[in-house]
Amino acid sequence: MSQAILETRGLMKAFGGIRATDDLNLSVMPGELHAIIGPNGAGKTTLITQLCGTQFPDSGQVIFNGQDVTRVPAHARAHLGMTRSFQITSLVMDMSVLDNVALAAQAHMGSSYRLFKAARKDKPVRDLAMQCLARVGLDAQAHRLTRELSHGEHRHIEIAIALASQAPLMLLDEPMAGLGVEEGHAMVKLLKEIKGERTIVLIEHDMDAVFALADRISVLVYGHIIATGKPDEIRQNADVQAAYLGEESEAH
Repeated sequence: MSQAILETRGLMKAFGGIRATDDLNLSVMPGELHAIIGPNGAGKTTLITQLCGTQFPDSGQVIFNGQDVTRVPAHARAHLGMTRSFQITSLVMDMSVLDNVALAAQAHMGSSYRLFKAARKDKPVRDLAMQCLARVGLDAQAHRLTRELSHGEHRHIEIAIALASQAPLMLLDEPMAGLGVEEGHAMVKLLKEIKGERTIVLIEHDMDAVFALADRISVLVYGHIIATGKPDEIRQNADVQAAYLGEESEAH
């Protein structure tokens, strides 16, 4: 079996007396779409912030491509080949769709410090940005202001930005959040097309999307992974059923 592209070893992060991640061990293989699910408050957001480097663990390790990146900040992890989309959109709404994606392409191509040259005027940058927009079906919208597009289209722009970064690892934090039924189907279709080309870690509440997309699923409960396996294995896992049924019972 090939070496994991991303691992956590004994990851622990506490806030007061609450362990948001608790001896968390995760292994993501190259090229797979690995979904992380769990009840509300399970520690999913804290996990992804430690994976991308916006937060450091109290103890444990994050290993990316065989390198210990536990104390490497987010911008440096991005240069190593890790990109993240956010639960709440982080686009610049008063810029064009093309400009949003071109900035990511420009950073990847090593020209991000040419501050006085618009990214869209750099032909290689513009070409890459347009290719990524075409990939998500938004090339025809390239010159519109980002704020003029729908929430679902904003989510597709974020995927285009992740593609433009050329990062081998994409961390997607609830890309289905706020999407309607048709928009959700479009996002699942897009991720299915990308799947296998990049390694994807998907944190998502939409279980239909998770089971439609994931090669493997890890279940996080109280900061600890209680099960990892293929979708059918997770569906049938008694511990997983108990964790979700327990949450449901508490809600009632």
